[in-house]
Amino acid sequence: MDFLRAISKTRILVVGDVMLDRYWWGAVNRVSPEAPVPVVRLDNTTLAAGGAANVAVNIAGLGAEPVLVGVVGKDDEARLMAGVLASAGVAAEHLLSVADRPTTVKTRVIAHGQQVARIDQELDTDLDATAERAMIERLSALIENVDAVIVSDYAKGSLTDGILSAVIASARSMSKKILVDPKGKVYAKYRGATMVTPNKREAADACGLPEDLDSMVDTAGEQLLNDLDLEAVLITQGELGMTLFQPASDKVHFPALARTVYDVTGAGDTVIATLATTLGAGADLRTATRLANIAAGLVVEQIGTTPIKLADLELSLIENGNTANA
Repeated sequence: MDFLRAISKTRILVVGDVMLDRYWWGAVNRVSPEAPVPVVRLDNTTLAAGGAANVAVNIAGLGAEPVLVGVVGKDDEARLMAGVLASAGVAAEHLLSVADRPTTVKTRVIAHGQQVARIDQELDTDLDATAERAMIERLSALIENVDAVIVSDYAKGSLTDGILSAVIASARSMSKKILVDPKGKVYAKYRGATMVTPNKREAADACGLPEDLDSMVDTAGEQLLNDLDLEAVLITQGELGMTLFQPASDKVHFPALARTVYDVTGAGDTVIATLATTLGAGADLRTATRLANIAAGLVVEQIGTTPIKLADLELSLIENGNTANA
C-alpha cells in the first residue's frame, strides 16, 4: 500500500483531445407528431469533463496532480470547460485557445436512465502549424517535472504526428513512462511509447483482424508488442475484462469486476489514468493493471462520465480482500 500513499506526490502529464460532456436529462411520455421520434421533456442539464480532460479529472480523483495540455476554442464552451475542470481540482492554465476551432462538445440526451441521442460539436482536422508549435513548446516545458505521460487520442486533431513525435521523444529522453490510449488504424505514430491501451475493437482494426476471431486478442496483443517495440499492451474487453501482454512473459487476464454495467462512457479514461498514476507512484505494472481493472468496474456502475475516487478504490480493495497485494 506504500505506493497508494505516494500518489499525492505524483504528477501526471496528460496531452490529447479535450472535450466537454453535456448531459440533458429528461423523461419521455410521448412520440412526436412531426416524426417517429420520442419527445424528451428536459428536466436539467449537467456538465462533465470528457476525453483527455476526463483522464485528468480521474487523476485528480485519485489524489495525484494532473497537468493537462490540449486545445479549446475561444467560445462559451471553453469557459464552461474551465469551470468544470476547476470544480474537479484540475488546472486549465495549459489549455491552448485556438480561435478558428470550436471546443469539442458531446451532448447526450438521457431519458429514464438511457441515452436516446447524442449531438457532437467538433472540428477534427489537424491543428495548423502555429498551434502545433505552441503545443510542442508547452509540452517541452512541462515534461521534465512529471512522473509519467498519458497520450489521450480521440482523433479530434489535437495530436498531430509532429506533436506525438515530440512528446514521445522528450519523454523517452527523460526516462518517463508514456502510456497511449490510441485511436485509428495506424499505430506506427505511437512507436517509442511504453504501452498502448486499445479496446478490443480498436486492437482488431489496428491489426487488420476480424473482431470476432477467437484468437483475436492474443494475436493482436503479440502483434502490437512486436510491431511497435512496446514494453506492454493492455487490451480492454468490456464485460470480458482486460488482458496484459509483455515481451518474454505470459499474458495475464483480469476478469471484469463490475456487478452491474450502466454506462461504459469514460471507462477507458479511468483505466489509463489509474495505470499511469499508480505506475508513477511506484507500483509494478501487474499491480497497476489490477487496480485499473477494479477502477473500471466501479465507474461503469454509474450513469454518465464518472471519475474514479481514491477512497472508492481503497474501499473496493478492502472489500475484496486485496489490501495485502496492493
